[in-house]
Amino acid sequence: MRILLTGTRGQVGGALLPLLERKHTVIAPTRADLDLSKPDSIEAQLDEVRPDLVINPAAYTAVDRAEDEEALALLVNAKAPAAMARWAASNRVPIVHFSTDYVFAGGGNNAWREDDPTGPLSVYGRTKLAGEREVRNAGGSHLVIRTAWVYAAQGANFMRTMIRLAKERDTLRVVADQFGTPTSASTIATTLVQILEQQPAEDLPRHFARAGGLLHLTNSGSTSWHGFASEIINSLHARGVALKTAVVTPIATADYPTKATRPSNSRLDLTRLKDAYGIVPKPWEQALQSELDAFQ
Repeated sequence: MRILLTGTRGQVGGALLPLLERKHTVIAPTRADLDLSKPDSIEAQLDEVRPDLVINPAAYTAVDRAEDEEALALLVNAKAPAAMARWAASNRVPIVHFSTDYVFAGGGNNAWREDDPTGPLSVYGRTKLAGEREVRNAGGSHLVIRTAWVYAAQGANFMRTMIRLAKERDTLRVVADQFGTPTSASTIATTLVQILEQQPAEDLPRHFARAGGLLHLTNSGSTSWHGFASEIINSLHARGVALKTAVVTPIATADYPTKATRPSNSRLDLTRLKDAYGIVPKPWEQALQSELDAFQ
């Protein structure tokens, strides 16, 4: 296939690129080539490259800054996917679009299912939910993938921040009352490639329909941000990495105020992933070890 893949300088796009290039021709536009903040230009640009599949992990992900930049976040997270999805529908091309756990309000303790009511608490969550709806309403073959707490050995993310701070500080204070699943970009990429390779390219529309066009994808299990940080630090100590931090102190969300409100429960239910595609992702602790191997 000829695959248009956005966001290849980001974590998920960067993990997908080498995997997809093994069997497909990948068109990986830079921001200058395909500017998601200018959605009116997107359909004409897609007319030029004529992909067989569109995969869009690119997004405005600065959660706190989005509270002050809602117009820009809406362009990138909703209007740009809308333009891609319209072109894809008109040309009978499937589209894969990535979304987030932040579309949920985050109450309770149960993992969120795909058909549970949404209720985003932040501008970021609202614009990502708007993007989901735009992709669905375009009427073409689509698969919207919600994921959560994404990190990788490269890029700017929680794991890398914890490692940097642990080398600088005696103690880290990390929120312990927000729960979810740390998810490696590698897990997301390998899982999507598995899904794509289960059927011939011409059968992708029917294949995506097996999940109802909406799928949750994270690693297995769950923890708090404090639990994630503790696992990172303990794993580095076990590897003999020199750190200043010996203790990760749990704190409440109220002790670490942020401009954007985060959901307290970001767990995503993975039943549909197993039922539709027979895939059970590896536990988050195991995925973390692989990312730490790559980091070092």
